[in-house]
Amino acid sequence: MNQPEPPPGQRREHVFTRANVRAGVEQSLRRMRTDHLDLVQFHASPSRTTLEEHDSVAELAALRAEGKIRFLGMSGTLPNLTDHIAMGVFDAFQIPYSAVEREHEEAITAASEAGAGTIIRGGVARGIPAIPPDRVSRLPDFYRPMAQQRLDRFEEAGLDDLLEGMSRMEFMLRFTITHPHMDTTIVGTSNPKHLADNVAAAAKGPLPADLYEAAKQRLAR
Repeated sequence: MNQPEPPPGQRREHVFTRANVRAGVEQSLRRMRTDHLDLVQFHASPSRTTLEEHDSVAELAALRAEGKIRFLGMSGTLPNLTDHIAMGVFDAFQIPYSAVEREHEEAITAASEAGAGTIIRGGVARGIPAIPPDRVSRLPDFYRPMAQQRLDRFEEAGLDDLLEGMSRMEFMLRFTITHPHMDTTIVGTSNPKHLADNVAAAAKGPLPADLYEAAKQRLAR
């Protein structure tokens, strides 16, 4: 269901009513010209209270019973992610994670051990460690502090010393896929060369165990 456009620089508010959940699914079915969606996820990591207040999960379950969706998902973050996992109703979790954003490292394991699939977003930190520092200073005001923080984490950990011929992007991607409980990661790309480079990096597989541990020790400091 379409919501009013937010003011410039602000995100559109998510609405978790049963009517809006159903409207969003029905809209996607029409747009995609299909009779079912494989995975439907809640976004913005709503609290368990919000979900229960609106009976949001029940509407997704009803849509699943009707054959319109197959699996229920949550794009979640801490602190609410802990409750989402405990609810035991989600088949998959989309969780932010990368070498420079490790806050959810244990939550990924918890989600996997609960029997859910894990989808990583931000697996290469939006490419920030690989862009020139002067470009960070030209980013929009609302985005710049986060980008600078991720760049600083990479450089202050001295990860360049561990690259062993890898680019920063290859290192970031392979660090992410080394997490033993992640199932897949989303990697954005702006051109075919980036896509080819990412596929080639992923094909090399996880980082060697000693390199992975060395990187985590440096990042922990």
